[in-house]
Amino acid sequence: MLGWLWSLIVGGVIGALAGAITSRDVSMGIIGNIIAGLVGAWIGQALLGTWGPSLAGMALVPSILGAIILVLIVSAIFGMRKKR
Repeated sequence: MLGWLWSLIVGGVIGALAGAITSRDVSMGIIGNIIAGLVGAWIGQALLGTWGPSLAGMALVPSILGAIILVLIVSAIFGMRKKR
């Protein structure tokens, strides 16, 4: 039970970092950050492997890069603009 909660927290932080780095809004707030973080972690680890430090079973560097890629793709598709 605690493992899932920890994964959700780390996923939310990864999603928030990706949104801050790209200066894009995730439209669903914290739920969007968690989804972006978890899906981004999956994409990043599938493309780049599991190198670097890990937390809650997620390699942080590939996970953040994957989340950045995801946020940029979603912003391009749905036309989200930069935060001001």
